[in-house]
Amino acid sequence: MSQKQLKEAFISNLNGTSLLEISAGLSLPPLCLLCRGLLLVLYYLHRGKPVSSRTYSLLLDFLVLVSPLVFACTVLSPIIFFIPVILAAFCAAIFSKIYSQTKREARAPLGQIVKEFQKACLDPECIPAITVFRVYVNVLTSISILAVDFPQYPRQYAKAETYGTGAMDLGVGAFIFGNALVCPEVRQKPHRTQPRFSSLARQVFSVWPLIALGVGRLLSVKSIEYHEHTSEYGVHWNFFFTLALVRLAASLLLAIFPKHKAWLVALAVAVLYQLLLSTTSLKMFILHGSDGRGSRLGFLNANREGLFSLFGYLAIYLASVQVGLWLLQRRSSARGWLEALGGLALAVLALWVLLQLCQASTEPVSRRMANLPFCTWVLAQCLLLLGFFVLTDLSLVFTKLLVKGCSVPCCWKVVQPPDSRKKQGMEAEPVGRQDKLSQPCLISAINKNQLLFFLLANVMTGAVNILIDTIHSKAAFTLCILHVYMFFNCLIMYILHARNVVLKFW
Repeated sequence: MSQKQLKEAFISNLNGTSLLEISAGLSLPPLCLLCRGLLLVLYYLHRGKPVSSRTYSLLLDFLVLVSPLVFACTVLSPIIFFIPVILAAFCAAIFSKIYSQTKREARAPLGQIVKEFQKACLDPECIPAITVFRVYVNVLTSISILAVDFPQYPRQYAKAETYGTGAMDLGVGAFIFGNALVCPEVRQKPHRTQPRFSSLARQVFSVWPLIALGVGRLLSVKSIEYHEHTSEYGVHWNFFFTLALVRLAASLLLAIFPKHKAWLVALAVAVLYQLLLSTTSLKMFILHGSDGRGSRLGFLNANREGLFSLFGYLAIYLASVQVGLWLLQRRSSARGWLEALGGLALAVLALWVLLQLCQASTEPVSRRMANLPFCTWVLAQCLLLLGFFVLTDLSLVFTKLLVKGCSVPCCWKVVQPPDSRKKQGMEAEPVGRQDKLSQPCLISAINKNQLLFFLLANVMTGAVNILIDTIHSKAAFTLCILHVYMFFNCLIMYILHARNVVLKFW
């Protein structure tokens, strides 16, 4: 077999992993974020000032926010269920140290701090959990697209061939979910009245970079005979085309139907698509082609997975728009977000139950077809991860109230209502650019240029695969390559962020 055939075989015919293992892995990013925040609070407590050095800030962020994920999906994957326990214990130890030190300094009693926390007004203009969710989906995807070509990346984490739940299968759906959370239909102010098809017109213009990237990827992959998993999207199709068309189709539907009924449209699309899969020959066509033997003759045959999975991804996008609208409802206090956290937990539980019923009555999860169980699974996992991030932010807000004056980048700021005075000694933290400038942050850096980060990761992945025999690499070499690759990508984003450069001109 040629090197191209070896690499294609290495990532093909896989069956995914368990739902519990993926959920355990999803707990790692929030725990890393919590650990980073607690370390910054502890530093402020001892030094009386935040970390101001850009070099130290970048190193801390990379070592705490990124590096543990590289280890978790490679050499530490056999103990994936123990890693969250270890991280949680470490975070608890840091919090205990912070609390004991503030108690010695005769600060406010814990009961008063709990009351302050419940009444704390959080900056309504920014929900950090959404930003962190989108950034971490990008980071995890960037790690996985290169790590999957190394033997240290567990095969069960890679994309499943037909049925199954691999970690990379979730990444595709999570990208759709994250994009929908910040789409124009969600961000549009409720009191503003705009022409019905204005969002559609903006989307038509804004997706051209995705179309261009899709064409560029297609031409580059074919010209250098790069290895590809044909049953993933087809011969000519790729995820950039999927993302572009889903955004356009969703904008068209949301221009016709009220956006606050997006979940109903999503349900209708997903159920009708599943009925077609279950009652017609569509499923056999997607899996085996028009001749039943995997034919790739003709455009529809060649790209059947990419074209028909659009219906499933469209359903995920529309449901995610509903989630985005719900998240942006004005909540005046931390207590409101604690109640919202309870709502997220109920939604996740309901989706898990629905997933079991769907799989029992129809078929298992299939990313290849983007069937109803796949849509349900993606929404459940994404809401679970989003809930973890909201819980992390609220935990850091509580910790900041213990240590007056400290701040954590990409975490909710405690603000005073415009029509109230200070209550019970609770101090308002600086709001605006001051916090961002004084405390550099890798998450903010990646968030500013997310599409560039993803594109750079794809280019670097291709370069590494061309230059290195990844399949036969040793563990130490693999870890070295993955860390250098991720640090380079993060460093570029960090430099652009420091210079306030946003490479977006559409």
